[in-house]
Amino acid sequence: MQRLYYALDLKDDAQAIAEYERWHRPGVVWPEIVASIRASGIEDMEIFRTGNRLVMVVQVGDRYDASVKRESDTPDEKTQAWEHLMDRYQQRLPWAEAGQKWVPMTRIFSLADALKAR
Repeated sequence: MQRLYYALDLKDDAQAIAEYERWHRPGVVWPEIVASIRASGIEDMEIFRTGNRLVMVVQVGDRYDASVKRESDTPDEKTQAWEHLMDRYQQRLPWAEAGQKWVPMTRIFSLADALKAR
């Protein structure tokens, strides 16, 4: 089991942020999106917000492959419609690569590792 972390900003607009949060409430996210996430090998996913910054935590199993997920999402009309809808609220990080929404984060500290090193 592996955990992956990603960051993305929302547009700095209170109404847009509230709408984005509404779209992510249980029962509101389109069932096809939830099914697509699970089918890709993602076992759990959480999104946290502070201000307009989002952090997504993704727990994946051994069969998860991000490139396979991207390839399967590209022709999927429902996924593309969801991504288009979410784009209304999202704002790319200044250091994101062209076409990149969620930017992978790098762990810089682990308490467990620090304790082992003592």
